[in-house]
Amino acid sequence: MTLTASPPSVDGEQRAARRRSRRASVPYLLLVPALVFYAFVVLWPTLQGAGYAFTDWAGRREAPGFVGLDNFTELFSAPAARSALRNTLVIAVSTTIVQTLVGLALALALHSALASRNLLRTMFFAPALLPPVIIGFLWQYILTPAGPLNDALSAVGLGALTQNWLGDPSVALASVIAVIIWQNAGLTMVIYLAGLEGVPPELHEAATMDGAGRWQRLRHVTLPLLVPATTIALSLTLIGSLKLFDQVYVMTGGGPGYATETLSVVMYKEAFVSGRYGYSTAIALVLTMIVFAFALLQLRALRRFEVQR
Repeated sequence: MTLTASPPSVDGEQRAARRRSRRASVPYLLLVPALVFYAFVVLWPTLQGAGYAFTDWAGRREAPGFVGLDNFTELFSAPAARSALRNTLVIAVSTTIVQTLVGLALALALHSALASRNLLRTMFFAPALLPPVIIGFLWQYILTPAGPLNDALSAVGLGALTQNWLGDPSVALASVIAVIIWQNAGLTMVIYLAGLEGVPPELHEAATMDGAGRWQRLRHVTLPLLVPATTIALSLTLIGSLKLFDQVYVMTGGGPGYATETLSVVMYKEAFVSGRYGYSTAIALVLTMIVFAFALLQLRALRRFEVQR
């Protein structure tokens, strides 16, 4: 006598399918509270703010009047706003390039087996841990005409190089850029150090056996493998520099004149000093579009480069 296994019932299969479906939907259900919170706290205010950019809203109880594109026209025609836009782009490009190169150089130098490399890494990374406001007050004091920097230059016989670093329009923006690079280069260094840890030493050994020198190993082995780290470093630096506010506002307040004003500083002044919330919202909308545009272009360029490699 032989026994044959009976096929599972249709009802059993349906119940099992329903259980699998319920289990699969649990993660999505757990996301619902976070999505609702995000919609009310971020998405709705963002969309509402985008609408205010086309009004003359002054923050009072009166209903805002529709002004069309007047706020955007003023943004691209007013001297203060045009200067702020130019300064923002100069800061973004210069800090992104220089900070990335400095961070990469520090990472390459401190990735070697130096006895004091941990101490040096901590020293270079420490400024990135300080609040931007503290950095601003610190360097505002250092860069005053009677501050430590000019005193040090005079003490070593370089008194001719002393400047009113934050009061002279010709050097104020460069001084702010130097402070930003000083503060954040350590963060870029840490990103590259993490990338260097992922470079297999066997590749360097094989390249050395093939007769490759230090520069050739750096160019053909190390740098191509650091493209993901470069993507992260460039993205963080670019976005942070485009939104720069704290250090500029503390150190110079946007002065002298319009020499160091950024879009973030103008946005703050127009909203909380002049009470022009509609115009300030238009500036914020333009700044957001610039950040997204730069970030997308940068990511596409780096991904294309990574694919080609």
